[in-house]
Amino acid sequence: MAPALEDDEIDNNDYYSLLNVRREATQEELKGSYRRLCMLYHPDKHRDPELKRQAEQLGLHVIYHHDYDLDPQLRAIYDIYGKRGLDVEGWEVVERKRTPVEIREEFERLQREREERRLQQRTNPKGMISVGVDATDLFDRYEEDYKDLPGGGFPHVEINKMHISQSIEAPLTTTDTAVLSGSLSTHNGNGGGNINLALRRVTSAKGWGEVEFGAGDSHGPLLGMKIFRNLTARCFVTAQCGLQFSSRGVRPGCTTVLARHLDKNTMGYLQWRWGTQSSMNTSIVRDTKTSHFTFAMQLGIPHSFMMMSYQYKFQDDEQTKVKGSIKSGFFGTVVEYGAERKISRHSVLGATVSVGVPQGVSLKIKLNRASQTYFFPIHLTDQLLPSAVFYATVGPLIFYLAIQRLIIRPYVRAQQEQDLEKHRESSASDIARKKQEAESAVLLMQESVRRIIETEESRMGLIILNAWFGKFVTDNSRRHERAKVIDVSVPLQCLVKDSKLILTEATKTGLPGFYDPCVGEEKSLKVLYQFRGVMHQVLSPDGEALRIPKQSHRIDADT
Repeated sequence: MAPALEDDEIDNNDYYSLLNVRREATQEELKGSYRRLCMLYHPDKHRDPELKRQAEQLGLHVIYHHDYDLDPQLRAIYDIYGKRGLDVEGWEVVERKRTPVEIREEFERLQREREERRLQQRTNPKGMISVGVDATDLFDRYEEDYKDLPGGGFPHVEINKMHISQSIEAPLTTTDTAVLSGSLSTHNGNGGGNINLALRRVTSAKGWGEVEFGAGDSHGPLLGMKIFRNLTARCFVTAQCGLQFSSRGVRPGCTTVLARHLDKNTMGYLQWRWGTQSSMNTSIVRDTKTSHFTFAMQLGIPHSFMMMSYQYKFQDDEQTKVKGSIKSGFFGTVVEYGAERKISRHSVLGATVSVGVPQGVSLKIKLNRASQTYFFPIHLTDQLLPSAVFYATVGPLIFYLAIQRLIIRPYVRAQQEQDLEKHRESSASDIARKKQEAESAVLLMQESVRRIIETEESRMGLIILNAWFGKFVTDNSRRHERAKVIDVSVPLQCLVKDSKLILTEATKTGLPGFYDPCVGEEKSLKVLYQFRGVMHQVLSPDGEALRIPKQSHRIDADT
């Protein structure tokens, strides 16, 4: 059985774009587009030997697509596997007698097999490095205590704690997974570590169970068990029990969480914890596309508290988020605010300012890089000093803006240009071939376009005056860049029927007479046309549907 194709090997737009039809087009729509192209590329319609030869080549290309698009089995294979599926994979994957529905079912089965193979090879490493910094000497020091000491004029900043943890997963079977984890910690010169092994089994689609074994120099051996179960489609429960062995005896503990979907975006949680630190906690979490809200209350030993947090998600490419929270209880009150932003494809940088009584002021910086986390809590002062709050807020912002402008943006821009150049080099021969085919198609369209224009002029219909496709430079700050466009007036006029031009949502690069003039860059279609003697103009991004004429495209006489 042939393996399923990788995602980057699948291209589902070319054939539908060539015929200028939707992916959901009916057989009649496909036949109509096919007949139109056959008439355009029929060799007998061209007397010139060179045009006749070009028509034969392009006609064979259309017939090749026609066979696949009109055969339900081949069309189903193409929709699932792309062009390579038609060339190699399609006939190896399915028997010819199977229906499109059976082909899709077979594809889903192959997808599951591929995911299982990937699961066998995946270790899914996760890690965290935390470095605590004591910088209270920056804001809260007594000058007379240091003036007689060497170097006493400089504040003393030190690392007072560190924590390193790492875990890996080892799939044993499709249902069993082993998780090995370990950690090392040090605080003010004292440290310790532990190692844990967990064995997890997926018992059904509704639940899984896990057994954990651990050992460490600070707490002694550990034996635990965790169970997850979906009670209903909207409710699940987790239960975790453990025994911690030490020189003082055995310390049992148990935690149970009951969760329920209150609506599409809201979850409610109830948690009971029994042991040396018993507590009961309830929380409501609402997560939407633009925000995240949490409200929680806890009654327990040694702490009881109430907490509320809100996070706003900006809909930008950097996935910027700003957040704030307040937490108050027997330990005091803490207010936190901060932001996080995506700085590269796999990295997210965040900073949070924590202001509390009696905790003081702290700055927490976190960098997530793929599955690794780097955390730097910086304790600035034990008191509520306005200067500490100000510098904790403004300092990281200025530092980020400087790094973003001087390092991150130039690096990302250089990386994108490098990747784009590699893509251009790898596709240069293919683009050259498509350019030649497009130029040949334009020559073959001339006679048909002449007749269409005569017909449209007689009825005061749709005349394409000028049309360009490619990259347009409209931003004044990028005037130094050169526009990369091709003239597609003839191909568009050839698509006009009954004073209408309808283009589907597929990319325009696959249309007859089109090719990609700027590989890897954003493209648009700009059309200047005349309808009923009035000038119209439209600029449409590539990949969006376009219907003309439209009243909104009309150019005012004053303009």
